[in-house]
Amino acid sequence: MAQVTEKEEKTQNSNGKAKSANGFPAKTYQSWYHEMLRMRKFEEKAGQLYGMQKIRGFCHLYIGQEAVAAGMLSAIQKGDKVITAYRDHAHALGMGIPAKEIMAELYGKATGCTKGKGGSMHMFSKEHNFYGGHGIVGAQIPLGAGIAFAEKYKDTGKICICFMGDGAVRQGALHETFTMAMLWKLPVVFICENNGYGMGTAVERTTNVPDLYKIGLAYDMPSFQVNGMEVEPVHHAIADAAARARKGTPTFLEIKTYRYKGHSMSDPAKYRSKEEVEEFKAKDPIDHVLHIIQSEGLADEKWLADTAEQVKAEIDEAVKFAEESPYPDPSELYKDIYVQQDYPYLTD
Repeated sequence: MAQVTEKEEKTQNSNGKAKSANGFPAKTYQSWYHEMLRMRKFEEKAGQLYGMQKIRGFCHLYIGQEAVAAGMLSAIQKGDKVITAYRDHAHALGMGIPAKEIMAELYGKATGCTKGKGGSMHMFSKEHNFYGGHGIVGAQIPLGAGIAFAEKYKDTGKICICFMGDGAVRQGALHETFTMAMLWKLPVVFICENNGYGMGTAVERTTNVPDLYKIGLAYDMPSFQVNGMEVEPVHHAIADAAARARKGTPTFLEIKTYRYKGHSMSDPAKYRSKEEVEEFKAKDPIDHVLHIIQSEGLADEKWLADTAEQVKAEIDEAVKFAEESPYPDPSELYKDIYVQQDYPYLTD
């Protein structure tokens, strides 16, 4: 999702007003809506295909959290790096990996973005500056700092956005990483997507400091809590953090969001009440953006219908591509592990 240019801001949008009442260009709201709808519909289709056993293994859906990824996309620059945990389909989509390659990866097909070897939890594309997709809880936190260290060392002016879940905040690696990030003034933004539950355990049951952003304050790291059910505060918080990162100051953001599905496809989520889920569904981040677009005339109904059709066509094409793609050749089992091409594997 590209930044809206100054010229575009000043240009009257043919489908409605040029700007919203809060100052964001109409094109920004249109981009947010399009990206969030893509994420939602992709995940809904993935859940459906999982139920049909087309997709197997672990599968963690992002439904409900779309404002976090969308707000990040509009706040960063081309060339910035992103790394996250295993709830990664939406981030991969947003960073530009084609939907068909992500779907093929879910199917375990050779045409997937990690050649069918990573599956749901291990999406990756150096070409699109997306570095995973990591199945080990918290493993991406020091890796994110490492990516930022490389950007500083090479003096690229680029930053790394490092996502984690609320459960990962409990890992010791976070504290070691925060120490080094502040000491070395790394161009990194740490983002905790706090959806309230580490698997099935509520945050309040894991700590006497449920406001997780306060952890960063112990390192004199700028740290803030953000409403993750609305895209505007997410955008503002990450844009400010990105600006600090480019000057050598890390930031820790606790973005409070909510997942409407279980931790993974195998989780019935019985640890939550129906009333709680419905309360957050009433705050649906996509409905929020849609309401502003419609109430402020930022796009007409034809644009909304065309966008929905475009998203549907993209996902239908992705499923067709995945269905028709081949599985990896067995020889691929021994590739992409070591740099040494003739590594002496024991194959008998």
